Amino acid sequence: MAPKENYQLVLDRTLQNLNGRKKLLLHGCCAPCSSYVLEYLSRYFAITLYYYNPNISPKEEYEKRVREVKHLLKEMPFSSPVEFLEGPYDPECFFEMAKGMESLPEGGERCHRCYRLRLLQAAQVAKENGFDYFTTTLSISPYKDAQALNAIGKELSEKIGIPYLFSDFKKRGGYSRSIALSKEYHLYRQNYCGCVFSAAQAEKKREEKAILQNAQSE
Repeated sequence: MAPKENYQLVLDRTLQNLNGRKKLLLHGCCAPCSSYVLEYLSRYFAITLYYYNPNISPKEEYEKRVREVKHLLKEMPFSSPVEFLEGPYDPECFFEMAKGMESLPEGGERCHRCYRLRLLQAAQVAKENGFDYFTTTLSISPYKDAQALNAIGKELSEKIGIPYLFSDFKKRGGYSRSIALSKEYHLYRQNYCGCVFSAAQAEKKREEKAILQNAQSE
């Protein structure tokens, strides 16, 4: 098995070699994950946060997360201004993509295809609007596969013709910093990734934990 790439080091090298402030289209999955990434990257890029997440259900949850992102952008200071762009909300395209994979566990092939669905849209929007790079906040989560995310980003970069900013934002305390920023700005931290399948799995884990705790207390 080939050794895993340290994408934080790859990002370090990219940032060191930047010539001027480039335009970055940053796919954002939610406000908490976006907080640290924006704090970090706004020192180097002119950023547009692109919110494209058709996987999120129900619609009320989607809208709540959009409001939280806007709240973050209004309240949190950044090294340079951050623009906001909302993509289309089309959950049917997610359910079509997930057909036949509904029962797969979190972190598997269904999630990888969901990464691709969102990154493809981001790459196309970045290309069409003259951005220098595109990337995603998704790698900040310890539950997301950074190796898979960056491999997909590389593939789409070559296909669409726009550089992908390789990264693993959970490194160097990024995830912990996002938790601290969420508390500081009173951000809503959701208890499931976003799709109905992750919600069901999260609920099952909570039920199993409650049963175990009850058994231990008897």
